[in-house]
Amino acid sequence: MEDAQVWIDKGIDFIVEFGPKLVGAILIYIIGAWVIKKLMKLLTKGMTVQEYDKSLQKFLLSLAKWALTIFLIITVISTLGVETTSFAALIAAAGLAIGLALQGSLSNFAGGVLLIIFKPYKIGDLIEAQGTLGVVKEIEIFTTKLITPDNKLAIVPNGAMANGNIINYTAEGKMRVDTVIGVGYDEDIKKTKEVLLEVLTSNPKVLKDPAPSVNVMELADSSVNFAVRPYCAPEHYWDVYFATYENSKIALDKAGIEIPYPHEVQINK
Repeated sequence: MEDAQVWIDKGIDFIVEFGPKLVGAILIYIIGAWVIKKLMKLLTKGMTVQEYDKSLQKFLLSLAKWALTIFLIITVISTLGVETTSFAALIAAAGLAIGLALQGSLSNFAGGVLLIIFKPYKIGDLIEAQGTLGVVKEIEIFTTKLITPDNKLAIVPNGAMANGNIINYTAEGKMRVDTVIGVGYDEDIKKTKEVLLEVLTSNPKVLKDPAPSVNVMELADSSVNFAVRPYCAPEHYWDVYFATYENSKIALDKAGIEIPYPHEVQINK
C-alpha cells in the first residue's frame, strides 16, 4: 500500500511539474500551426498580386513553410524544458553530414535557385542545353524537364544547366531555318533565286519580318548551292524546315530547273 502511495505521489509531482509545460507546449503548437497557416495564405496572396513566377512562388512558399515549422518545433521543445542549444548543435551536425553526402543534389538545388531567379528560360520555351534540344515542360528545384522533338522526356540536372551554355530559341520570338538547295551549273541563277524565294513567301508560316533570303552559298563540285533561309516562330520550325525542301523540289521541277544527282557513266567497249 505504501508503494502505491509512493507512485501516486510521484505521479502527482510529475503532473504538477510537467503538466503546465505540456499544456503550454500543446497550446503553442496549436496556435503556432494556425499562425503559420495564416502567414502562408498571406504570402501566397502577396506573391500572386506581385505576379511572382510560379516556379519561384512554389519554391519560396515551401522554404518559408519549412523554416516556420522548424522554428515552431524548436519553440515547443524549449517549452517542454529540453535544452535547445544541444538540439540546435545536433541539427547543425546532421545538416553538415547530409550536405557532404548530397553535394551533387545541393549543387542542383543551388542551380535551380539561380535558374528561377535569373530566368534564362521559362516553361514553353524551346532551348538547347547540355546537348539536348527540347521544349521546357517543368522547371523544378533539382531538375529541368524538356520534351524533345521526337516527344521524349529529357530530365537535365539544374546544376549543369546553371553552369553550362543555354541557347534559348524562343526568347526573341523568331528563328531562322537554315536549308541548302543545290542546282546544276547550267541553270540560271536569277531565275532559281526567284523560284526559291516564291516558295518561301508563299508559305504562311514563314515570317515577313525578317524577310526570307536566298543567296548563292557555294560553288560545289557538281552543283551551285543556295542558302535558303526563312524565318518563323519557334513552334513552326520543323514545319517550315520540311516544307521548304519539299516545296522547293516541286517548284524547281515545275520551272524546269535541274537538281543534280550522281549519274552513272556509260563506257562503250
